[in-house]
Amino acid sequence: MYRVTRGEREYEALIGSAPGIAQEQLRRRSPWMYDAMVEGAFGGTLARAELSRADREKATIAILAAAGGAERQLNTHVTAALRAGVAPAELRALAEHITVYAGFPRGLNALTIIDEILTDAGVPQPPVLHRVALADHETVVAQRGDSGPAVVLIHALGLEWQMWDEVMTALSAGRRVFAYDIRGHGAASGSPNPFTMADTARDLIGVMDHLGLESAHVVGLSYGGGIAQTAAVAHPDRFASLSLLGTTDHAFPSFESRARSGEVDGMDAQIVPSLTRWFTPDALAVNGPTVRYAREQVRRTYTEDWAGAWRAFLDIDVQDRLADFPAPVLVLAGELDASCTPEIMTGIAKRIPGSTYRELPGVPHMMTLESPTEVTQALDEFLTAQS
Repeated sequence: MYRVTRGEREYEALIGSAPGIAQEQLRRRSPWMYDAMVEGAFGGTLARAELSRADREKATIAILAAAGGAERQLNTHVTAALRAGVAPAELRALAEHITVYAGFPRGLNALTIIDEILTDAGVPQPPVLHRVALADHETVVAQRGDSGPAVVLIHALGLEWQMWDEVMTALSAGRRVFAYDIRGHGAASGSPNPFTMADTARDLIGVMDHLGLESAHVVGLSYGGGIAQTAAVAHPDRFASLSLLGTTDHAFPSFESRARSGEVDGMDAQIVPSLTRWFTPDALAVNGPTVRYAREQVRRTYTEDWAGAWRAFLDIDVQDRLADFPAPVLVLAGELDASCTPEIMTGIAKRIPGSTYRELPGVPHMMTLESPTEVTQALDEFLTAQS
């Protein structure tokens, strides 16, 4: 009876309802098959902890999609995957993965089912992607929203534009929101190296030129905040406002040691120091989709791109140069930010007279990934005040 009880509990945990209710017809038509499913599968193999529930659901979706002809079961397990904590972006990536090994028909069928379930769950479609040619490399710009003031988001070192995705969705009501891959990251990986912060600032202006934006509300987190400040010093007229999230206006000696560690120790060795700076212990323990995303992004970053970005950050030269910046400025700190502490952020705010300082309680460095709701609310209030 232990396996029966375990099977019933595992089934309900994965599928969301008791098997006696969900599989009532099967139990009437074939009690043996019902028992084999509950006791044998869910009470045996599927209850083991070597694979997480999320991993098992991803494997099940891949198998059903590749086999074909099991659309009803595929629908059930896509829903179960969401319940198990698989992110919508992971489900879409899984359908794309299936096309490589099982062909486009199977992958397209899986994507159709995934899209239907995500739509029913209120998950928006992915943003529109623009390919942009800059002076010495190409990148990708994501866009949500078709009208209203323009907002440009600049991501942190080691990540991609996707770190803004949830924030983009909420901010795009009445706005055009853009996020791009900075040089050496994502679609711009392998761009010319070495480079300077001035180069990254020119990239921002180049993205705005390509999009036809005379000015924009610019938001930068961490390294992205350094890029935003550098561009604000050089091109203040292109800024409708400036929002600085968990960043710095001066270099730290640790920037060179992080660059060197990437070169000497490899990218796997950067995962622990990076993620423990970025997230709270609770978030790391849960290991949700955003933590998994950040971990994989660090692991997959090219060593030369990682080192080049940290060394470019060493030459940031903006401290005390935004004292007469003409546009409104928001300085947004996380109470638990271990990288750019509230003390550092308070210093930035003091050096920009008239800026608005705000501290988010319980929020760490990688605030858009761990605390997107709080970040979105703060940005929305600030941007709304500028309209």
